[in-house]
This record gives sequence, structure tokens and C-alpha cells, in this order.
Amino acid sequence: MRCIIIDDEPLALELLEDNIKKIDRLELVASCRSAAQAMQVMHEQQVDLIFCDIQMPGITGLQLVKSLSQKPMIIFITAYQEFAMDGFELDVVDYLLKPVPLERFLKACNKALHLFDMQSRTQVTETGKTRGHLFVHADYNLIRISHDEITYIEGLKDYVKLFRKDQPKPLLSRITIKALEEQLPANQFFRTHKSYIVNLGYIQSIRKGRIKLEGAEVPYSENYKEVIDRMIGKAV
Repeated sequence: MRCIIIDDEPLALELLEDNIKKIDRLELVASCRSAAQAMQVMHEQQVDLIFCDIQMPGITGLQLVKSLSQKPMIIFITAYQEFAMDGFELDVVDYLLKPVPLERFLKACNKALHLFDMQSRTQVTETGKTRGHLFVHADYNLIRISHDEITYIEGLKDYVKLFRKDQPKPLLSRITIKALEEQLPANQFFRTHKSYIVNLGYIQSIRKGRIKLEGAEVPYSENYKEVIDRMIGKAV
């Protein structure tokens, strides 16, 4: 899950960053000192979970959450118990009071991860196929892409290039290849290298170290040999 922190107190940000590092399935996208900064991050990147303070200068945490048309999951972390009812009326995952014990923080994160897994499963139909598309931020737009039009994906640190059938230029989106891989159907897309994901439907041939696709060749690593074997097994 991709998450952000919003808190105007530097010490609170540092403590949350340390706690998040202890949870393997959480990827910290950004630490924000204001709601305005967080809104800019959410405009540019996919965010699944927000850890948010309530009392902040300018836009408060409550005002921020109320303003979002499409809400990620929210965990409020605040020193003020009196806002708890307001928080739960916004259907937040949890409401934590500072200082937050690590055990209590882990409990809230596990609740969010469980909800995230449930939401992911609801995207799968009775036939076992996913919803068939995803949305990515590219060229200052949120672009809908069909799974079937993606030929392969190349990772570039915090960005990916999405190569599509019959499109001369790839889309460049600010998201890690790991985070994007989690959104793709595992029966169609395979990680063949730390920097590459391929669509099984476009593979023409495989030889040592290389995979030939329609109009391109990508490498595969021996570290992903098990994945290649599984992919070949599905193709037979």
C-alpha cells in the first residue's frame, strides 16, 4: 500500500516515518507538512492510505478529508480526543491519540491492510478476471489504460514507462514498478527483471537473457527464472 503522512510537527513526521518502515507492505510516498502539500502529492501519484493530523494551520485534516472526491483510506493521528466522532463520521479506518504506542499503530495498519486486501478481491469477477484496466497519472492527466493494450513496463526508480500496442511513445508515470505490479492481474503480467514487467499475450519467443515481444526485446534475469518457468507453463 502506498501511503503519505500529513502533520505540521517535524517530530511527529519522524516518528511516523520510523513506524512505517517497520511494516513491509507499506510504501511511504511522501511526508507532508500541510494539507496543500498532500493534495499536490495525491494529484501526481496514487495514494492508498493517509496518516493525517487534524489540527494544522490552514486547511485542517477534517477539511482535507471532506474535500476529497475520491478518498484513500484515512487514519487520523491527533492529540485531541474531541474530534473522534467527526473522524468516524467520515468513515475513517482508525483514530489514534498521540503519543501512539507502536502496538496500537500496528493494529491500525493491519486493519487498513485487511480492508485493502478485501477491496482488491472485490475487483475480481466470478470468472477470475480483473476489471480490465487501471488509471495512471501521466502528462498532467489521470489516464485510463486497458490491461490488454500494455505490452510491457519499464521501471526507472520512482517512475515507470508503459509501452502500449500501436503507440509510438510510452507513457511516463510517477509510480514505482513494485506498486504498479500490485495493480496488475498476476495471470497476465509477469516480472521478468527488477526493471521489467511483460504482458504474456505479446511474447513471441524467449531465449537466454532476452524476451522478444511484438516490436521490442526486453531482458530477463536469472533471479526471475522461477517466474519465467511459471510463465512458460501457463503458455503451454
